[in-house]
Amino acid sequence: MAELPFSRVRRAAGLVFLSGEVPLDASGGVPEGISAQTDLVLDRIANTLAGEGLDLDDVVSCTVYLVEPSDFAAFNIAYARRFKAPLPVRTTLVASLVVPQARIEITVIAGARG
Repeated sequence: MAELPFSRVRRAAGLVFLSGEVPLDASGGVPEGISAQTDLVLDRIANTLAGEGLDLDDVVSCTVYLVEPSDFAAFNIAYARRFKAPLPVRTTLVASLVVPQARIEITVIAGARG
């Protein structure tokens, strides 16, 4: 795949900004269902954050893009399993995505606790 014209992660003003993550597994496939896709996206985000010395507890803001509004309830259940109080602020939108079969994309902003 050609290099895309954006950074995957950037630090600025004490915060870490991650580009949107989609549910692509190691082989480039997309799992079935919004729960599995949400889990995979959050795993990918957690791995990127770990490379920055952070984890999901450091996430302060999430922007979520869902393809299907009907996935909202199941997405919320999967999402709630991964975050604890204080929960990140969140915006959820319905949008089409550029990755076929992907039903979700999430981008986050994180900052070290303290």
